[in-house]
Amino acid sequence: MNLIIQGGALPTFLLERIVAATGASNVEPRPPQVVRLHDVSRTPEFDALIPLVEAEKLDWAFVDRSKQLSDFGLICFDMDSTLITIECIDELADFAGKKEEVSAVTEAAMRGEIDYRESLRRRLSLLAGLDARVLARVYGERLLLSPGARELLEAAQNAGLRTAILSGGFTYFTERLRIELGFDFATSNELEISGGKLTGRVAGDIVDAAAKAHHLARLTDELGLKKEQVIACGDGANDLLMMAQAGLSVAFHAKPATRAKADVAINFGGLDSLLNLFD
Repeated sequence: MNLIIQGGALPTFLLERIVAATGASNVEPRPPQVVRLHDVSRTPEFDALIPLVEAEKLDWAFVDRSKQLSDFGLICFDMDSTLITIECIDELADFAGKKEEVSAVTEAAMRGEIDYRESLRRRLSLLAGLDARVLARVYGERLLLSPGARELLEAAQNAGLRTAILSGGFTYFTERLRIELGFDFATSNELEISGGKLTGRVAGDIVDAAAKAHHLARLTDELGLKKEQVIACGDGANDLLMMAQAGLSVAFHAKPATRAKADVAINFGGLDSLLNLFD
């Protein structure tokens, strides 16, 4: 097993303590600002050093020595606050003058304090009557890809992986991202619109945590893949079931409960930091 530490300069005193704590056989610096420690063991001594590593705003991960990106066949992303920097529903609420109220429910849902279905119903009810034209404004004026998203996606596509967005967000955004970025699949909630205004409801079944996990399992089966060949990236409680369906789960700038259950946590770097875990 190897240990990857990345995202900035690793102080010499801390590197020496990590080598001693993990029994690393070799230290391999890799540009830019990546250190790979070979043949390590995760020990309580290393875990005691984690606060020091993270105080330097460095990401770390234990990985199989020989793992390559091309060993995987599918990578899937949550959309809001993972693939993109915003929560689309919060930005829609801003146009309705209700961002603070909606954002508070969003945060509680992502921490797992409120059932996602209930949280979505509450938030959407506050958007009833909103002019549907604001969807285009959010997409055109406020939606930004997360740092490193395009680089990770292009690398995955070049390595032969299929790509998917599995989101509790809205089809208006996921479909446009699917087309713009060349995703193979996208699943999310469809906003109900009547008379050019949001009704405050979704059309059809709600895509919640269980639905996201179901869609990932279905894709895995349809593509003839094993769980070990799947990567899932998310940030909140609504992603945990989906991430549990993957051989490599990645918590991206995530809530603590999500980080604790993920195989890898990227707390400081961009999504493309994931690429440094592979040979």
